[in-house]
Amino acid sequence: MALKIQPLSDRVVIEPQAAETKTASGLYIPDSAKEKPQQGKVAAVGKGTKDHDMTVKVGDTVLYGKYAGTELKLDGNDYLIMREDDILAIV
Repeated sequence: MALKIQPLSDRVVIEPQAAETKTASGLYIPDSAKEKPQQGKVAAVGKGTKDHDMTVKVGDTVLYGKYAGTELKLDGNDYLIMREDDILAIV
C-alpha cells in the first residue's frame, strides 16, 4: 500500500483495526457502545532520528494506547499518526 504521506523523524502512520461489531456470544454492539480499537497495521514509518532507530516497519501489527496518536483521514481511510514511543508492542 503506497500512501501519499511520509511521516517525519520517529512518527508512524497506523491503520486502525475495525472495531468489533459482535460479541463472542453473538450479540451485536451498537455504534454508541463500540470501543476504540487499540490494534492496527503500520502503513508508513519515518526515518528515525540520530538518537533513535526505528523498530517497527510497514506491515507490522501493533498495539497502542487507547488515546495515543492523532486521527487523520486520507483518501477516505482513517489513520492515526503517532510517535513510535506510543506503540506498546508488535504482535
